[in-house]
Amino acid sequence: MRSVFIHPTALVETKDIGAGSRVWAYAHVMQGARVGQNCNVGDHCFIEIGARIGNNVTIKNGNAIWSGVSLEDGVFVGPTVVFTNDLWPRSPRLPEAGRRYSDSKWLVRTRVERGASLGAGAVIIAGVTIGEYAMVAAGALVTKSVPCHALVKGGPARVSGWVCRCGEPLHRKRGRMVCEQCGLEFKGARGDVRPVER
Repeated sequence: MRSVFIHPTALVETKDIGAGSRVWAYAHVMQGARVGQNCNVGDHCFIEIGARIGNNVTIKNGNAIWSGVSLEDGVFVGPTVVFTNDLWPRSPRLPEAGRRYSDSKWLVRTRVERGASLGAGAVIIAGVTIGEYAMVAAGALVTKSVPCHALVKGGPARVSGWVCRCGEPLHRKRGRMVCEQCGLEFKGARGDVRPVER
């Protein structure tokens, strides 16, 4: 783990942490978790066995990334986002539910695609995909997959606008969507908004 910073109070059981990554105070990264290069894992975070973290990911303080959750390159996870990985949870120690947990069929995977951002306190229900460069507002309850570049708010979360790769909201001008910050132009409507490639 050359060039990896691990705070003295962090518990890191995996060797699968990429160069340039930082794991801060009281974080716990389990054996079998993967953290890519140049990531930042904040204080009091927990990354469970089987979780996958891409490169250049920021995970702010107080997050738990459970087995079955995949964060692709460049994802931002704000403070205390809640992920789930079981749609019908019971304690595996409950005798009536023990058989259900005898294998991993109960596990429901969640994917957060490249460049997406999750605002503080958002709740992400198991099984959804957050599209590339999408933005989930603080406190949103995400129960369905989110299209690429969508801004979603509320509970349940609904599309309320579109955002650029740089994070700025898109504005309509003469029938086109343009980022006023970086000038990137987008095409499409409803659930499929994409940058115009030149």
